[in-house]
Amino acid sequence: MITKALEIRDEGTFIPMLAVDMNPSLDDTFSGQHYLLRRCGYPCDGRPNILITRLSADGTPAWNDPYGWGGRTFPVAHEWIIEHWNELRDGDVVDVQFILGETTAPKISERISEPL
Repeated sequence: MITKALEIRDEGTFIPMLAVDMNPSLDDTFSGQHYLLRRCGYPCDGRPNILITRLSADGTPAWNDPYGWGGRTFPVAHEWIIEHWNELRDGDVVDVQFILGETTAPKISERISEPL
């Protein structure tokens, strides 16, 4: 499985997320990981099957269904993460307002604009 930490942004929103591609590596066809993922219903077919959850320990669930979240921010961001998985890098910003065409430029990361 491949993991990426991402910054989801929307109007007045900063959400640190963990995204996991729920596919075992191709050389793990007979591994425990492959077996357990298949038993849980993951297709393990190489197409991105992205589970996301907040990085904060606030009890938020993890979903691999973009529409399991409800609302606006999470479904839009989650669908975009699935579609652009191979382009994304750790720490990238997923800007919902920009995705929806509400702004003309994507937000920059708060690690740059407001470092600790």
